[in-house]
Amino acid sequence: MPTRSIIRVGTRGSRLALVQARWVIEKLSRRFPEHQFCIVTVKTSGDLLQDKPFHLMDGKAFFIKELEESLLQGEIDLAVHSMKDVPTVLLSGMQIAAVTERIEPRDAWISYRVPFGELSPGAVVGTGSLRRTAQLKHLCAGVEVVPLRGNVDTRLNKLEKEGLTGIILAGAGLVRLGLQERISELLPPEKMLPAVGQGALCLETRIEDQKALRISAALDHRPSRAAVMAERGFLEKLGAGCQVPVGAMGLCQGERLTLTAAVGDLDGKKLLRDSLTREGVFPAEEEEWREMGRELARKLLHAGGKDILEHYRPS
Repeated sequence: MPTRSIIRVGTRGSRLALVQARWVIEKLSRRFPEHQFCIVTVKTSGDLLQDKPFHLMDGKAFFIKELEESLLQGEIDLAVHSMKDVPTVLLSGMQIAAVTERIEPRDAWISYRVPFGELSPGAVVGTGSLRRTAQLKHLCAGVEVVPLRGNVDTRLNKLEKEGLTGIILAGAGLVRLGLQERISELLPPEKMLPAVGQGALCLETRIEDQKALRISAALDHRPSRAAVMAERGFLEKLGAGCQVPVGAMGLCQGERLTLTAAVGDLDGKKLLRDSLTREGVFPAEEEEWREMGRELARKLLHAGGKDILEHYRPS
Protein backbone atom coordinates (compact mmCIF):
# COMPACT_ATOMS: atom_id res chain seq x y z
CA MET A 1 0.00 0.00 0.00
CA PRO A 2 1.44 3.41 -0.95
CA THR A 3 2.29 5.80 1.88
CA ARG A 4 -0.31 8.52 2.36
CA SER A 5 0.97 12.08 2.05
CA ILE A 6 0.58 14.22 5.17
CA ILE A 7 -1.46 17.45 5.18
CA ARG A 8 -0.68 19.62 8.20
CA VAL A 9 -3.70 21.58 9.45
CA GLY A 10 -2.87 24.61 11.59
CA THR A 11 -5.17 25.88 14.31
CA ARG A 12 -5.24 27.74 17.59
CA GLY A 13 -5.17 25.54 20.66
CA SER A 14 -8.46 26.51 22.30
CA ARG A 15 -11.13 23.85 22.75
CA LEU A 16 -13.38 25.52 20.17
CA ALA A 17 -10.56 25.94 17.66
CA LEU A 18 -9.60 22.27 18.01
CA VAL A 19 -13.22 21.16 17.57
CA GLN A 20 -13.39 23.22 14.39
CA ALA A 21 -10.11 21.83 13.03
CA ARG A 22 -11.17 18.25 13.79
CA TRP A 23 -14.46 18.83 11.98
CA VAL A 24 -12.52 20.05 8.93
CA ILE A 25 -10.18 17.06 9.07
CA GLU A 26 -13.09 14.64 9.36
CA LYS A 27 -14.73 16.10 6.26
CA LEU A 28 -11.53 16.24 4.24
CA SER A 29 -10.45 12.72 5.25
CA ARG A 30 -13.66 11.34 3.77
CA ARG A 31 -13.10 13.23 0.52
CA PHE A 32 -9.38 12.52 0.27
CA PRO A 33 -8.53 9.15 1.89
CA GLU A 34 -5.20 9.17 0.05
CA HIS A 35 -3.99 11.90 2.44
CA GLN A 36 -3.31 11.78 6.15
CA PHE A 37 -4.37 14.95 7.99
CA CYS A 38 -2.76 16.01 11.25
CA ILE A 39 -3.30 18.99 13.57
CA VAL A 40 -0.56 21.50 14.34
CA THR A 41 -1.45 23.92 17.15
CA VAL A 42 -0.10 27.47 17.00
CA LYS A 43 -0.23 30.00 19.85
CA THR A 44 -1.51 33.37 18.62
CA SER A 45 -1.30 36.90 20.02
CA GLY A 46 -5.00 36.77 20.87
CA ASP A 47 -4.42 33.68 23.00
CA LEU A 48 -1.54 35.28 24.88
CA LEU A 49 -3.44 38.52 25.71
CA GLN A 50 -6.56 37.07 27.32
CA ASP A 51 -7.19 40.02 29.64
CA LYS A 52 -6.87 42.83 27.09
CA PRO A 53 -10.06 44.12 25.37
CA PHE A 54 -10.13 43.48 21.62
CA HIS A 55 -10.38 47.16 20.71
CA LEU A 56 -7.19 47.95 22.67
CA MET A 57 -5.09 45.31 20.93
CA ASP A 58 -2.69 46.34 18.19
CA GLY A 59 -3.48 45.35 14.62
CA LYS A 60 -6.40 43.34 13.24
CA ALA A 61 -4.98 39.84 12.84
CA PHE A 62 -4.23 38.91 16.43
CA PHE A 63 -6.03 35.54 16.15
CA ILE A 64 -4.46 34.49 12.85
CA LYS A 65 -1.13 36.33 12.42
CA GLU A 66 1.04 33.51 13.77
CA LEU A 67 -0.93 30.92 11.77
CA GLU A 68 -0.31 32.90 8.59
CA GLU A 69 3.38 33.09 9.42
CA SER A 70 3.44 29.31 9.89
CA LEU A 71 1.81 28.95 6.47
CA LEU A 72 4.32 31.30 4.89
CA GLN A 73 7.24 29.37 6.40
CA GLY A 74 5.83 26.04 5.19
CA GLU A 75 5.29 24.67 8.69
CA ILE A 76 1.61 23.94 7.93
CA ASP A 77 -0.28 23.37 4.67
CA LEU A 78 -3.60 24.96 5.55
CA ALA A 79 -5.01 26.93 8.46
CA VAL A 80 -8.49 26.81 9.95
CA HIS A 81 -9.90 30.05 11.35
CA SER A 82 -13.23 31.32 12.58
CA MET A 83 -14.19 33.49 9.64
CA LYS A 84 -15.00 36.43 11.90
CA ASP A 85 -11.36 36.53 13.06
CA VAL A 86 -9.97 36.95 9.52
CA PRO A 87 -9.12 40.56 8.58
CA THR A 88 -10.14 41.90 5.19
CA VAL A 89 -6.49 42.04 4.09
CA LEU A 90 -4.55 38.78 4.30
CA LEU A 91 -0.82 38.41 4.59
CA SER A 92 0.81 38.62 1.15
CA GLY A 93 0.85 35.23 -0.58
CA MET A 94 -2.21 33.91 1.30
CA GLN A 95 -5.71 33.11 0.02
CA ILE A 96 -9.11 32.10 1.36
CA ALA A 97 -9.34 28.63 -0.14
CA ALA A 98 -12.76 27.82 1.35
CA VAL A 99 -15.60 29.35 3.31
CA THR A 100 -17.50 26.52 4.97
CA GLU A 101 -21.27 26.37 5.24
CA ARG A 102 -22.54 28.64 7.98
CA ILE A 103 -24.17 26.86 10.87
CA GLU A 104 -25.50 29.67 13.09
CA PRO A 105 -24.66 33.32 12.38
CA ARG A 106 -26.66 34.82 15.25
CA ASP A 107 -25.53 35.90 18.69
CA ALA A 108 -26.77 34.01 21.73
CA TRP A 109 -28.19 35.49 24.94
CA ILE A 110 -27.27 33.47 28.03
CA SER A 111 -28.99 34.32 31.30
CA TYR A 112 -30.49 32.61 34.32
CA ARG A 113 -32.45 35.72 35.24
CA VAL A 114 -34.03 37.81 32.48
CA PRO A 115 -35.19 37.28 28.88
CA PHE A 116 -33.30 39.55 26.53
CA GLY A 117 -36.41 41.55 25.68
CA GLU A 118 -37.01 42.35 29.36
CA LEU A 119 -33.64 43.94 30.11
CA SER A 120 -34.02 47.14 32.14
CA PRO A 121 -31.72 49.97 33.27
CA GLY A 122 -29.12 48.70 35.72
CA ALA A 123 -28.83 45.24 34.18
CA VAL A 124 -25.19 44.12 33.87
CA VAL A 125 -24.28 42.38 30.62
CA GLY A 126 -20.92 40.84 29.77
CA THR A 127 -19.41 41.16 26.30
CA GLY A 128 -15.99 41.98 24.87
CA SER A 129 -17.49 43.33 21.64
CA LEU A 130 -17.97 47.00 20.77
CA ARG A 131 -20.42 45.85 18.10
CA ARG A 132 -22.65 44.19 20.67
CA THR A 133 -22.25 47.08 23.10
CA ALA A 134 -23.46 49.65 20.58
CA GLN A 135 -26.50 47.63 19.55
CA LEU A 136 -27.33 46.57 23.10
CA LYS A 137 -27.31 50.12 24.46
CA HIS A 138 -29.37 51.31 21.52
CA LEU A 139 -32.00 48.71 22.39
CA CYS A 140 -31.77 48.97 26.18
CA ALA A 141 -30.83 52.39 27.52
CA GLY A 142 -29.21 52.27 30.95
CA VAL A 143 -27.78 48.78 30.65
CA GLU A 144 -24.26 48.44 32.06
CA VAL A 145 -21.77 46.57 29.88
CA VAL A 146 -18.70 44.91 31.43
CA PRO A 147 -15.70 43.48 29.51
CA LEU A 148 -15.70 39.75 28.85
CA ARG A 149 -12.68 37.92 27.44
CA GLY A 150 -11.37 34.37 27.48
CA ASN A 151 -12.50 31.13 25.89
CA VAL A 152 -16.14 30.04 25.90
CA ASP A 153 -15.89 28.08 29.16
CA THR A 154 -14.19 31.00 30.91
CA ARG A 155 -16.92 33.40 29.83
CA LEU A 156 -19.70 31.04 30.85
CA ASN A 157 -18.12 30.70 34.29
CA LYS A 158 -17.95 34.47 34.67
CA LEU A 159 -21.72 34.66 34.22
CA GLU A 160 -22.16 32.71 37.45
CA LYS A 161 -19.15 33.91 39.45
CA GLU A 162 -19.59 37.63 38.78
CA GLY A 163 -23.35 37.74 39.16
CA LEU A 164 -24.00 39.14 35.69
CA THR A 165 -27.53 39.56 34.40
CA GLY A 166 -26.44 37.81 31.23
CA ILE A 167 -23.74 37.48 28.60
CA ILE A 168 -23.74 37.49 24.80
CA LEU A 169 -21.68 34.95 22.85
CA ALA A 170 -21.58 33.78 19.25
CA GLY A 171 -24.19 31.07 18.80
CA ALA A 172 -21.97 29.08 16.45
CA GLY A 173 -19.29 28.49 19.06
CA LEU A 174 -21.81 27.12 21.53
CA VAL A 175 -23.35 24.86 18.88
CA ARG A 176 -19.97 23.48 17.81
CA LEU A 177 -19.06 22.76 21.43
CA GLY A 178 -22.35 20.97 22.06
CA LEU A 179 -23.47 23.63 24.53
CA GLN A 180 -26.79 24.47 22.90
CA GLU A 181 -28.58 23.93 26.20
CA ARG A 182 -26.79 26.97 27.64
CA ILE A 183 -28.44 29.26 25.08
CA SER A 184 -31.40 31.14 26.57
CA GLU A 185 -32.33 32.59 23.18
CA LEU A 186 -30.80 33.36 19.82
CA LEU A 187 -30.92 37.06 19.00
CA PRO A 188 -32.51 37.92 15.66
CA PRO A 189 -30.44 40.16 13.36
CA GLU A 190 -33.22 42.76 13.62
CA LYS A 191 -32.02 43.27 17.20
CA MET A 192 -28.37 42.23 17.08
CA LEU A 193 -26.44 42.02 13.82
CA PRO A 194 -23.54 39.55 14.10
CA ALA A 195 -19.88 40.05 13.31
CA VAL A 196 -18.74 39.80 9.71
CA GLY A 197 -18.27 36.13 8.85
CA GLN A 198 -19.73 34.85 12.12
CA GLY A 199 -20.80 31.20 11.95
CA ALA A 200 -18.52 30.20 9.05
CA LEU A 201 -15.00 28.78 9.02
CA CYS A 202 -12.16 29.90 6.78
CA LEU A 203 -9.60 27.55 5.27
CA GLU A 204 -6.52 29.57 4.35
CA THR A 205 -3.65 28.35 2.16
CA ARG A 206 -0.64 29.71 0.33
CA ILE A 207 -1.53 30.96 -3.15
CA GLU A 208 1.27 28.87 -4.64
CA ASP A 209 0.11 25.63 -3.00
CA GLN A 210 -2.29 24.21 -5.56
CA LYS A 211 -2.66 20.88 -3.78
CA ALA A 212 -3.78 22.48 -0.53
CA LEU A 213 -6.10 24.79 -2.47
CA ARG A 214 -7.70 21.88 -4.33
CA ILE A 215 -8.21 19.91 -1.13
CA SER A 216 -9.55 22.86 0.89
CA ALA A 217 -11.89 23.98 -1.89
CA ALA A 218 -13.87 20.76 -1.43
CA LEU A 219 -15.44 22.38 1.66
CA ASP A 220 -16.26 25.70 0.01
CA HIS A 221 -19.99 26.52 0.31
CA ARG A 222 -20.91 28.99 -2.40
CA PRO A 223 -23.96 30.64 -0.77
CA SER A 224 -22.02 31.14 2.47
CA ARG A 225 -19.04 32.47 0.53
CA ALA A 226 -21.22 34.98 -1.33
CA ALA A 227 -22.78 36.24 1.91
CA VAL A 228 -19.46 36.43 3.75
CA MET A 229 -17.65 38.19 0.89
CA ALA A 230 -20.39 40.81 0.71
CA GLU A 231 -19.94 41.36 4.46
CA ARG A 232 -16.17 41.57 4.06
CA GLY A 233 -16.54 44.08 1.24
CA PHE A 234 -18.60 46.22 3.61
CA LEU A 235 -15.94 45.97 6.33
CA GLU A 236 -13.14 46.60 3.85
CA LYS A 237 -14.70 49.86 2.63
CA LEU A 238 -15.19 51.06 6.20
CA GLY A 239 -11.57 50.24 7.00
CA ALA A 240 -12.91 48.66 10.16
CA GLY A 241 -12.43 45.52 12.21
CA CYS A 242 -13.49 44.12 15.56
CA GLN A 243 -12.12 47.31 17.15
CA VAL A 244 -15.15 49.31 15.96
CA PRO A 245 -18.92 48.92 16.52
CA VAL A 246 -19.92 47.45 13.15
CA GLY A 247 -22.21 44.50 12.39
CA ALA A 248 -23.28 42.89 9.12
CA MET A 249 -25.13 39.85 7.86
CA GLY A 250 -25.57 38.52 4.34
CA LEU A 251 -28.32 36.04 3.54
CA CYS A 252 -28.58 34.00 0.34
CA GLN A 253 -32.03 32.75 -0.66
CA GLY A 254 -31.79 31.03 -4.02
CA GLU A 255 -30.34 33.59 -6.44
CA ARG A 256 -31.04 36.51 -4.10
CA LEU A 257 -28.48 37.98 -1.73
CA THR A 258 -29.55 40.45 0.97
CA LEU A 259 -26.93 42.30 3.00
CA THR A 260 -27.87 44.20 6.16
CA ALA A 261 -25.36 46.22 8.15
CA ALA A 262 -25.12 48.72 10.98
CA VAL A 263 -22.68 51.24 12.47
CA GLY A 264 -23.27 52.64 15.94
CA ASP A 265 -21.77 54.64 18.76
CA LEU A 266 -21.02 53.12 22.15
CA ASP A 267 -23.56 55.13 24.13
CA GLY A 268 -26.37 53.74 21.99
CA LYS A 269 -27.66 57.13 20.93
CA LYS A 270 -26.94 56.68 17.24
CA LEU A 271 -27.26 53.47 15.25
CA LEU A 272 -27.23 53.62 11.45
CA ARG A 273 -28.69 50.59 9.69
CA ASP A 274 -29.44 49.82 6.05
CA SER A 275 -29.63 46.92 3.60
CA LEU A 276 -29.19 46.03 -0.07
CA THR A 277 -30.63 43.17 -2.12
CA ARG A 278 -29.30 41.76 -5.38
CA GLU A 279 -30.94 39.22 -7.65
CA GLY A 280 -29.05 36.73 -9.81
CA VAL A 281 -25.97 36.59 -7.60
CA PHE A 282 -24.94 33.23 -9.07
CA PRO A 283 -22.82 32.69 -11.06
CA ALA A 284 -21.37 36.03 -10.00
CA GLU A 285 -17.69 36.48 -9.19
CA GLU A 286 -16.30 37.20 -5.75
CA GLU A 287 -15.49 40.80 -6.65
CA GLU A 288 -19.17 41.47 -7.41
CA TRP A 289 -20.19 40.22 -3.94
CA ARG A 290 -17.53 42.40 -2.34
CA GLU A 291 -18.64 45.42 -4.34
CA MET A 292 -22.17 44.97 -3.03
CA GLY A 293 -20.76 45.33 0.47
CA ARG A 294 -18.73 48.37 -0.51
CA GLU A 295 -21.85 50.00 -1.93
CA LEU A 296 -23.73 49.52 1.33
CA ALA A 297 -20.74 50.88 3.24
CA ARG A 298 -20.73 54.01 1.11
CA LYS A 299 -24.41 54.55 1.92
CA LEU A 300 -23.84 54.26 5.65
CA LEU A 301 -20.72 56.41 5.57
CA HIS A 302 -22.63 59.12 3.73
CA ALA A 303 -25.49 58.86 6.25
CA GLY A 304 -23.19 59.69 9.16
CA GLY A 305 -21.18 56.53 9.68
CA LYS A 306 -17.94 58.33 8.82
CA ASP A 307 -18.34 60.64 11.81
CA ILE A 308 -19.11 57.71 14.13
CA LEU A 309 -16.11 55.66 13.01
CA GLU A 310 -13.68 58.55 13.38
CA HIS A 311 -13.95 58.12 17.16
CA TYR A 312 -12.60 54.55 16.98
CA ARG A 313 -9.70 54.90 14.60
CA PRO A 314 -6.17 54.76 16.02
CA SER A 315 -4.77 58.23 16.75
